[in-house]
Amino acid sequence: MSKTSRLAGAVLGVVALTTSLAACGGDSLEKDKGGSADSGSGSGSGSGKKGSLVIGAAAFTESKVLAELYAQILGDAGYSTSVTTVKNRELYEPSLEKGEIDVVPEYAATITEFLNAKVNGAKAAEEKPLASSDSAATVAELKKLAEPRGLKVLPAGQAVDQNAFAVTKEFAEKNKLKTLSDLGKSKLKVKIAAGDECEVRPFCAPGLKKTYGIDVAGIDPKGVGTPQSKQAVKDGVDQVVLSSTTDGTLDSFGLVVLEDDKKLQNADNVLPVVNAKDAGSAEIAEVLGKLTDALTTDDLAGLNLKVDAERAKPEDVAKEYLESKGLVKK
Repeated sequence: MSKTSRLAGAVLGVVALTTSLAACGGDSLEKDKGGSADSGSGSGSGSGKKGSLVIGAAAFTESKVLAELYAQILGDAGYSTSVTTVKNRELYEPSLEKGEIDVVPEYAATITEFLNAKVNGAKAAEEKPLASSDSAATVAELKKLAEPRGLKVLPAGQAVDQNAFAVTKEFAEKNKLKTLSDLGKSKLKVKIAAGDECEVRPFCAPGLKKTYGIDVAGIDPKGVGTPQSKQAVKDGVDQVVLSSTTDGTLDSFGLVVLEDDKKLQNADNVLPVVNAKDAGSAEIAEVLGKLTDALTTDDLAGLNLKVDAERAKPEDVAKEYLESKGLVKK
């Protein structure tokens, strides 16, 4: 969700876990895996001599950009690649386990807590979080959760993304708000423009209520950091938008981020998670590692801005970046 990140915090509800993938586009995943052109992406590059890989993306800008970066750098290395977008982690993670998707760009803390809840139960995960602000420790916990499920966790990079909650500058000034604690103390009822999963994820509405005492009146499911979500807050339809610390478009909507002064959010370093059977080779890890090592938080924010503000296509932005860093052949 991130940065748009992620956006992101992540414990899933039982209903989300039992949602049928087939009802939400599972068939299209199989088509993509078979190499059809129905991938929704222009990144299907590569000779294909080394096999085909489906790169999964969540339905927000940053994830789409990262997926394109992964697809193109792997394509340049000789794989046939396609990108398929799935609504959210609750749907794409099971598909990754099944091998319908081979590679997904992830956020260390978010996917750790997602799997913590999936493996140990939501209540246990809430009582004993495994993610923290320590990237190395978080990734170590993630590997323990992921490997038994047939997933391989590749090294995390320096690019990091976190959930960010923003309000209009006017709303902040009128109510003397600089931090999320200020919002909690104000006792104002707020509606959050976000993805519908915000209602159950511990670093979203539940965390805002528990950590800051914020009176969340409801979720307006316009998506994480989408123009529609930000416009809804700008127009006063909603009061808070869930975006990310790498969203470069907030200022253009007259929005300002409220400081997470009690550190509700964990640092979410970007890293690839792959299906170990289909994409667990040392070569794939090496290729993706070159990108992971190069990508910075500022880079990610700049790429997001080009898509969100300049209306560039994720595949074009990814191509330009990879070429500028010498990561693919021009």
